[in-house]
Amino acid sequence: MTSDPTLLTGHAAREALRGARVLVIGLGLTGTAAARTLHALGADVVAIDSRPAAAEAAARDLPGVRVLPLPGNGDDRALAEAAVATGPRLAVVSPGLPPTSPLVALPRAAGVRILTEFDLAWMIRLDESPWFLVTGTNGKTTTAQMTSALLRAGGLHAPPLGNMGVAVSTVALEGIADDAGVVRAPQAWPIEIAALQLHDTTLPRPRASICLNVAEDHLDWFGTMAAYRADKAKVYRGVTGACVYPTWERGAREMVEEAEVTVGARAVGLALGAPALAQVGIVENAIIDRAFHARRHTHGVELFTTDDVAHLGLGEAGLPLHIVTNAMAAASLAREADVEPDAIAAGLRAFRVEDHRIARVAVAGGVTWVNDSKATNAHAAAASLRALEDGTCVWLAGGDAKGASLEDLVRDFAGKMRAVVLIGRDPTPWREPLARHAPDVPVIVVPDGETEAVMRGAVTAADGFARPGDTVLLAPAGASWDQFRNYGHRGDAFARAVGELVAHATAGGEQEQA
Repeated sequence: MTSDPTLLTGHAAREALRGARVLVIGLGLTGTAAARTLHALGADVVAIDSRPAAAEAAARDLPGVRVLPLPGNGDDRALAEAAVATGPRLAVVSPGLPPTSPLVALPRAAGVRILTEFDLAWMIRLDESPWFLVTGTNGKTTTAQMTSALLRAGGLHAPPLGNMGVAVSTVALEGIADDAGVVRAPQAWPIEIAALQLHDTTLPRPRASICLNVAEDHLDWFGTMAAYRADKAKVYRGVTGACVYPTWERGAREMVEEAEVTVGARAVGLALGAPALAQVGIVENAIIDRAFHARRHTHGVELFTTDDVAHLGLGEAGLPLHIVTNAMAAASLAREADVEPDAIAAGLRAFRVEDHRIARVAVAGGVTWVNDSKATNAHAAAASLRALEDGTCVWLAGGDAKGASLEDLVRDFAGKMRAVVLIGRDPTPWREPLARHAPDVPVIVVPDGETEAVMRGAVTAADGFARPGDTVLLAPAGASWDQFRNYGHRGDAFARAVGELVAHATAGGEQEQA
């Protein structure tokens, strides 16, 4: 390798990758995309995965990529040693692999430069379109999607990227369809990025970034909250424009102050009250900018009002505060891209939350059914529970707790519960706090089984408890992969089961009337 590609971008980086031996570690969505991208650029790609099915699929679906066979004893260390022996200088690692895995630790110890797919995309993109990074334990998907909507309202080709189903390295290589269906490079990159991805990501220099919050999550991967928080804080590394942070989040300002930003970058605070200079805040029902316009020292500019996002609330339950603060964050990132206030307000009025984030599935018999399958931890579930009246929630929860405690969540919101229906293979993390803090609330545990049967059983049980005026809330506070492919699969199963229940009840009502 005549040049270090990590010091280059664009055509120069692509040329430096040509003929270079690059190791791809992990062959999930991003690993497979990275391997395909590197091969298309002429790199000599070696790939490994300790999962037999993933390795076999890659060997079949990635022609030109050398997928190393698994050792007969399935030893990760032996597989990593074989990979290092091929002599790579660079390795692209999948975010699901912890740094303690031999598949990552051995190449790193051997001097192989570890990159992520985000690093690869940054290297090979062919223009300098700005990146806008969004992280946080909760709200990052909605905020990244909102940012995309506001950038597009401002006239930019800016599809939501990151954890959105399309690998960023693929977008950097091939482009992505705009609203007219024309495939081209983005003019701005609104990117959702998780702490697992930030851990090894070092190359991007985003125009603006935000960490929305940090709450207990993924402790089975990070080990400690300090390590988790440190990786979240990396979202501000290299920022060239605005480091946006929520003033109400403990330690958020310290994240920005400690960040290794580009000279000239500035801090922009989000405030829940009237904004000070260099802040975006709230005055009555208006969100006011005192950070991104020329007269900010003496004047504020209205970006939007709560009426512009009222359609994202829970109907009679009102507009959750996190919807407003997510919109404030997205609007701040868009302002760094010079999107005008009128476009921000219009973009928010047109915005719709994805299907699995506090989405109303049905209202029938006076009962509201809400799909918040994206609430995969306690902090996210709390955002939904907080919006409901006491005693009106039938909570559908459970899954993989990922090593987190649910004690505070159950204690703080026990008064909201009419009943609780638990899914998941191990309901213990939910049952024990419920027994301590909500002993009078009925709890039904749905037996483990086939996916659709589990969810139908949960919805039927919830329907048995719900009364007019209640909300049946799927906000599991746990990951989905113990019984479902992902949170979307879980939310879709919930929506189908609710649809079947409502259709049956409607048919029954028509027959009775007849």
